[in-house]
Amino acid sequence: MCGMRISVKADYAVRAAIELAAHGPGTVSAEHIGESQNIPLKFLQNILAELKEEGLVISHRGVGGGFELARDPGTITLGDVIRVIDGPLARVGDYRPDQLAYTGHTEALRDVWIAVRSYIRDVLDEVSLTQVVRGDLPPVVTSQTALRDAWVPRIKIDPHQSPHLGVPGHGGRHGASGAAHAGPEFSRAPLATAAVPSTACQPGGSKPAAQGAPTPPR
Repeated sequence: MCGMRISVKADYAVRAAIELAAHGPGTVSAEHIGESQNIPLKFLQNILAELKEEGLVISHRGVGGGFELARDPGTITLGDVIRVIDGPLARVGDYRPDQLAYTGHTEALRDVWIAVRSYIRDVLDEVSLTQVVRGDLPPVVTSQTALRDAWVPRIKIDPHQSPHLGVPGHGGRHGASGAAHAGPEFSRAPLATAAVPSTACQPGGSKPAAQGAPTPPR
């Protein structure tokens, strides 16, 4: 499920939105956000433009200009920001779980992917920018981080391949060289009738949709 991996771009967007929440009300320059969070300025400006286009951010020109959130940060969740950059929170390839149609012994697999999406929503749609700024996270987060198992990876990590560029705390910066190595191609999952591809897995990817069909909910 590509959407379970938060892209570097989405991480930058969330951190930029949190900086705006921390300094509001009022405008904050892109330069200040970039310096505070170690985000490349040109990349950050593109992110802020996307957030503005989706109505989460307002920009002001002129002396003392900059950016501010379009509404109360207590009403903006991490999920709201991530969807702008990465699209749906959980996908199987390019499709939402509800668009899949398995048959035979794998018929119940779609329900598993639906449950995974629900758990992701339970966290990202419940945590607001204000809560992160204050460090006052809801029980849906703290109940999990209190578990020791939550901090232990369940996959063997090759020290020569991790961390990738752009990961906070490791001095990396986002760049073309930081793109993950493309793995082998696999056959697509079976789709429900008239399933429409959602956002591509790459950050900032296009959002194809069937002509005349309504935009699928995220």
